[in-house]
Amino acid sequence: MPPVLEIADLKVFFYTDYGVVKAVDGVRFHLNAGETLGLVGESGCGKSVTAMAVLGLVRYPGRIVAGEIIYHQNAKKVRLSGLDPKGREIRSIRGNDIAMIFQEPMTSLNPVFTVGYQIMEAIILHQRLNRRQAREAAISMLAKVGIPLPEQRVDEYPHQLSGGMRQRAMIAMALSCRPSILIADEPTTALDVTIQAQVLELMMNLKAEFQTSIIMITHDLGVIAGIADRVVVMYLGKVVEEAGVREIFYNTKHPYTQGLMNSVPSVRGKIRDLKPIPGVVPDAFALPTGCSFQPRCSQVSKMCRTEAPPLTEVGPNHWVACWLHS
Repeated sequence: MPPVLEIADLKVFFYTDYGVVKAVDGVRFHLNAGETLGLVGESGCGKSVTAMAVLGLVRYPGRIVAGEIIYHQNAKKVRLSGLDPKGREIRSIRGNDIAMIFQEPMTSLNPVFTVGYQIMEAIILHQRLNRRQAREAAISMLAKVGIPLPEQRVDEYPHQLSGGMRQRAMIAMALSCRPSILIADEPTTALDVTIQAQVLELMMNLKAEFQTSIIMITHDLGVIAGIADRVVVMYLGKVVEEAGVREIFYNTKHPYTQGLMNSVPSVRGKIRDLKPIPGVVPDAFALPTGCSFQPRCSQVSKMCRTEAPPLTEVGPNHWVACWLHS
């Protein structure tokens, strides 16, 4: 079967008064049906901008300057990158076929409307149900995501819910139209570890029930280890490594991915010192020549400083952008 989503050589640039920021610079990956794909990298690497590009939500002064985003909708291909961001076709897909859980529910949920109204809005728009039917569907979704007393909560405002409940309400809103693709942008940020585990378990259960493919955007490698099937590692707007989740954790190739692994504390075996990645992320307006990671890399060579490495397959479905393996 073809993948449900294909991203090829995507470039999203922001044109500011101070220069051009290459937020996404030649990203390519795909999402298979029923798969959970982890999108990993530190803040500012382009994860969220990639997700926004898929949904046609890149705002001025940013724009897609190259590449393609192909959505396989049933038997036809839809070129999302070529659609009018305000047009009817992308609005019929956004929230219906492809939905997103945003990073901070308190700023994503409208404070002047009830939680139920905001869930019903998407159901009425995409599912063509009347208000009574949409309200029943909203209550049902709130119950599915584990919110107690859904008949009462449906009429409450976001500020009346706890952080965990607001995140569950966001999940209910995203899944209300049973999308084929769910993009989750840091869905467990600012939640305590117990609620994090509950939210992740909930997402996996709903994925199995609705047959939804998930793109999980996070910098938490523990989350990735627990739920992802495949992992894409990004750095400064580029994909530096892509492989299955076990391959990423046990056969890491790229020095940046190795640095991420070494900076994770271990609760098993001998106590060891954490090894942070040296240096800082380069200025977005003055990117280094050659490999974008070379100023922080301990294995840098002369070629790394002059030429950017291509993404090369170093094993079955294992791709790395590094001159050590090209």
